[in-house]
Amino acid sequence: VFGIFDAEEASVLTTLGLHSLQHRGQEGAGIVSYDGKKFYNIRKQGLVGDNFNDNEVLSNLPGRHAIGHVRYSTTGESKAENLQPLFANLSLGGFACAHNGNLTNTDSLKKELVSKGAIFQTTSDTELILQLVARSRQKKLINKLIDALNKIKGAYSLVILTNKKLIGVKDPFGIRPLVLGSLNGSYVLASETCALDIVNAKFVREVENGEMVVVEDNELKSYKPFINVKKRPCVFEYIYFARPDSILDGECA
Repeated sequence: VFGIFDAEEASVLTTLGLHSLQHRGQEGAGIVSYDGKKFYNIRKQGLVGDNFNDNEVLSNLPGRHAIGHVRYSTTGESKAENLQPLFANLSLGGFACAHNGNLTNTDSLKKELVSKGAIFQTTSDTELILQLVARSRQKKLINKLIDALNKIKGAYSLVILTNKKLIGVKDPFGIRPLVLGSLNGSYVLASETCALDIVNAKFVREVENGEMVVVEDNELKSYKPFINVKKRPCVFEYIYFARPDSILDGECA
């Protein structure tokens, strides 16, 4: 996952970030951008370089805010509708979500939601997050998101783009990585530091397990809304997923 808030050519920078994260997924890629008035969404099967290196494609992703995703399917079929970021128009505005991880209580939650009238457009576990946020009775978006995430179990590092915010969340166990960077005063979120390097962003720190970081008006706020448990990162990040030049826990992967 990759996200940047309030930067020139945000979709171009996101494309570069996804290039650096291509090793994490080759089935498909997607970018959602926001120009202050409207969200734009392009998702395509195949490699980043085959789909997002064209100026005409990137011109259809205007705006100073963008998030992106490369897919390696763990839940849901390998088909176009499961590509991310997923986007929905909620009562409080647009909501785009890119998810790295795998939820473990998908079946039970989905059955419960369908029994209450929910309609699912994908077989991806990520859609559960959008459904739960949309149905939360909390008033503020951050509280809706916290309410939704308290209902799910499993691994998730999320990058979320709304009308006013860029949000990064790591599950309480910190199973999947998420790092925070800065580029000319703009905040960047990415799965690995190699994605910061390619856009010349400065590494700030890792997002902590159970932490939610929120960027709004170029200010960063941190929340710890979940139970405090011991960090348990996935060992495969060190021996399989992460690129050798990425920094994990202060050391090269």
